[in-house]
Amino acid sequence: MPPCHLSIVIPVRNEADNLPALLDEIDAALAAQAPYEVIVVDDGSTDATAAVLAARAATAPHLRVLRHPRSGGQSAAIHSGVLAARADVVATLDGDGQNPPADLPRLVAPLLGGPPGLGLVAGQRVGRKDTLSKRLASRAANAIRSWALADGTRDTGCGLKAFRRDAFLRLPYFDHMHRYLPALFARDGWQIRLVDVGHRPRGAGRSNYTNLQRALVGAVDLLGVMWLIRRRKKAQPAATGESE
Repeated sequence: MPPCHLSIVIPVRNEADNLPALLDEIDAALAAQAPYEVIVVDDGSTDATAAVLAARAATAPHLRVLRHPRSGGQSAAIHSGVLAARADVVATLDGDGQNPPADLPRLVAPLLGGPPGLGLVAGQRVGRKDTLSKRLASRAANAIRSWALADGTRDTGCGLKAFRRDAFLRLPYFDHMHRYLPALFARDGWQIRLVDVGHRPRGAGRSNYTNLQRALVGAVDLLGVMWLIRRRKKAQPAATGESE
């Protein structure tokens, strides 16, 4: 396969009806970014997702498809996609069509030509199109997380993110880690940049998570991330000036 400088990773589960339009939008948004690759990670779908992706891949050489035989969750799918990525810069977005692909160039530009200390560009949703209950639950969860972690981020649940592949793979992996990337990147000394992005109603189907599920796992995850930050490596080797 030809070299590429940008990998797009999309975790999906039962998104067969949303994928064709989403992939079309990604190609339109990234026409000026070629060469790039799109990696869709099918996280144990039980609908026609596999068939839709197989048909698309037959005519789109830049599309790569990975599949988990059983669902491992969004973080597992993202991690598998990043491991398989061939570019140094990776961008992610959700497979339900709520993240506008037109925002991708603004997220990846700072990493492709920005300062070497920048590790993550995180999207921050503006004008969310979710239900009222979901918006209220997200607002409460983000407020608690921001207070506990002091990560300076108002919206870590946004699927639109771009980061350095090597920095991501050095982070400690755990389920649901994708919701804590700003705090985890900052823990390792990387600069974080926040970018306002759009948000749209879900195209088809329904969410794979409920507010209660997010709240229950979020409480445990938050304590775990607080522990990881507290126990981070606090010293790095300094150059001695010696030469071989």
